[in-house]
Amino acid sequence: MPELHTAAPHALKTVLVTGASRGIGRETALRFAREGWQVAITCKSRTQELLAVQKQIQSLNIPCLAFTGNMGRMEDCEHLFSLIHRQFGSLDALVNNAGISHIGLFQDMSYDEWQDLIQSDLTSLFCCCKLAVPSMIRRQSGKIINISSVWGICGASCEVAYSAAKGGIHAFTRALAKELAPSHIQVNAIACGAIDTEMNQWMDEEEKNALLEEIPAGRMGKPSEVADFIYQLCTANPYLTGQVIALDGGWI
Repeated sequence: MPELHTAAPHALKTVLVTGASRGIGRETALRFAREGWQVAITCKSRTQELLAVQKQIQSLNIPCLAFTGNMGRMEDCEHLFSLIHRQFGSLDALVNNAGISHIGLFQDMSYDEWQDLIQSDLTSLFCCCKLAVPSMIRRQSGKIINISSVWGICGASCEVAYSAAKGGIHAFTRALAKELAPSHIQVNAIACGAIDTEMNQWMDEEEKNALLEEIPAGRMGKPSEVADFIYQLCTANPYLTGQVIALDGGWI
């Protein structure tokens, strides 16, 4: 069963950031909170880290709802959205950031590992968007930002499932943007390059240096830089929609 951790209601705008216990999601939730948005945050299992993020947001006198559950399971998402609607009303923005990676040869990947990754990285978009879009359509307003990877553009050896899921996010983004544009809802994706998060901590020093040599900017991106860009897209020109924007230091 998902776990709920609540705080007091009501500010001007509301954002849901999935996968917010660490990395890009954490920085994004804090970025919106600093701008006065009330925030709903989720994680799949790192509840204590998520509660720490909630505490930081509350210290800014911003209402925050923290929820532990699997965003790739519709039952968990339905529970989450009922709580969001009860506490905050409608969502102004949805940031689909939850996801996992898998590194290894394709022939060594099990069916269950494939299913788990697709559920976490792609089905989670379906579930969250399915529940967020109706109220956005009623209000004729909304922003959806899908966090992806450059591997969804060009593919990566030993990351077939991850690349497939991210490529799916790009097609999902472009198609949903066309469908929702008449309702004045913008849908965009950020294809991240090498970002300095826990997901990239598996590399040793030699591997990391080799990677940095490939990146024209000469460094990894910062989670805070991605968070800043997400916020910009959520407050951007409403004519910008259906785009997959690489944020990779010129890498790909």
